[in-house]
Amino acid sequence: MKLVDSDSMRALDRKAIREFGIKGLVLMENAGRGVADAVEKVLDKDRPGRIAVVAGKGNNGGDGFVSARHLHNRGHDVTVFALAETKEIKGDAGTNARIWERMGGRTICITSGRDLRKNTTLLRHASVIVDAIFGTGLGSEVRGIYGDVIDSINSLEKPVVAVDIPSGMDASTGRVLGRAVRAHLTATMAFAKIGCYLYPGRDYTGRVEVVDIGMPPEVCEGEKIRWNLIDSSMVSRLLGPRRRDTHKGTYGHVLIIGGSTGKSGAVYMAGMGAMRVGTGLATVAVPEGLNPVMEAKTTEVMSHPLPETITGTLGEHALDETRRILAGKNAVVLGPGLGTLDMLGFVEKVVSMCAESGLPVVLDADALNSLGTGVSVLKKAAGRGTGIVLTPHPGEMSRLLGTDTGEVQADRIGCAERLAEETGAVVVLKGASTVVAASGSIYINPTGNPGMATAGTGDVLSGMIGGLLAQGLAPVDAAVASVYLHGLAGDEAAARIGEAGLVATDLLDEIPPLLKRHSLLS
Repeated sequence: MKLVDSDSMRALDRKAIREFGIKGLVLMENAGRGVADAVEKVLDKDRPGRIAVVAGKGNNGGDGFVSARHLHNRGHDVTVFALAETKEIKGDAGTNARIWERMGGRTICITSGRDLRKNTTLLRHASVIVDAIFGTGLGSEVRGIYGDVIDSINSLEKPVVAVDIPSGMDASTGRVLGRAVRAHLTATMAFAKIGCYLYPGRDYTGRVEVVDIGMPPEVCEGEKIRWNLIDSSMVSRLLGPRRRDTHKGTYGHVLIIGGSTGKSGAVYMAGMGAMRVGTGLATVAVPEGLNPVMEAKTTEVMSHPLPETITGTLGEHALDETRRILAGKNAVVLGPGLGTLDMLGFVEKVVSMCAESGLPVVLDADALNSLGTGVSVLKKAAGRGTGIVLTPHPGEMSRLLGTDTGEVQADRIGCAERLAEETGAVVVLKGASTVVAASGSIYINPTGNPGMATAGTGDVLSGMIGGLLAQGLAPVDAAVASVYLHGLAGDEAAARIGEAGLVATDLLDEIPPLLKRHSLLS
């Protein structure tokens, strides 16, 4: 599903009106009717409801007036609480405000704290509140009576349907501009907005439903809409059913390089993540002192010992054997449990080897920490046609970009795009609403839950990406499919055992049933 920011949505609106001749009043009419439909989904279907529409003086408020008319016509008791005198409401919004007045619709103006206090009881008795205060054009902090009204709506704990976006939320970033309405359902116009799927905005939007406002698909032609919401249908298209005349070699062989004392579990989980997405063969290459542990721990995953340093880690003396075992592999995952002590040279040379061999490579965890800001080797490898996927969490991303974690979290999309541009890699910025950035396109993942904030879940993800790369998927496709399925596996595990106490290996058994249920690889 395509997503838009506020600038893109304004441009599409202008294009629909100016180039296609669709009147703004028509778009507003369709929007308001869609909001009315959304409100009725929230109401008790057996009897009419009492609806409070809280309307600002812009086009968002105009949508609110239209919804009030449709709800009134359907037999509901509707009151519009206007945050401006109706004579001050201009344009298409003003036209609909006056239609509402001429049909005898009840309007109460709230322009001061006194007005709000006097009418709070009426708001409290509403079955549903429609938030039509601000739309996507808001760019400054919410203050004054607007902020007081938003606080009042939130304090009432009533079902709220937001028009386009929750008022007070930045449509492009999800940032809360001082305060924002907490909606139960957001009826968003034509396209879902990016901010609805990024935190903290995602906490305010509730369920999101896209309203068809009559904007033809041709309006989007020639427009670069680079943001996408990953969904099941997208992943289904990436992963087709298996042919019957195949064998394990058909589905690739992935090599996972990592492990150090105390971190052997990381490579194990990556190996199993690869196997669970249908990879034919997986080998974990670990320091030789850990190989007996891996032999005992793994069953389906193979292990291979590499020469180790005196501290039990990998290093440049392991490069010759590493080069030898790259033969016959289809993808590499480098980093799970690797350790960071004097590891930069090893990481850079393995990446160069993969470039020479034409092998796609996933860099995760300690491989990223070893690089720090030294990402030029990645740009060079990518320039040779090597598919590279980077999977940083916000802390690792901050080190790669030479910034701080707060800046990364404040602009997750921008930081992911920047690193993708600097390295030529596909970037998977992990966390709530994982972001995938590649070649000017952005993908936002809606699956996952707080229970996944636990050690090892990232190792499972890197193995999944590597496993799909080994099966022949393009790096961006492997990343997109993996983050969606990984989050969905976490959701299934949380539904089964709860979020608290969930561990990374709980995800592994959830992956095959998901593949079967979604008719992906089965």
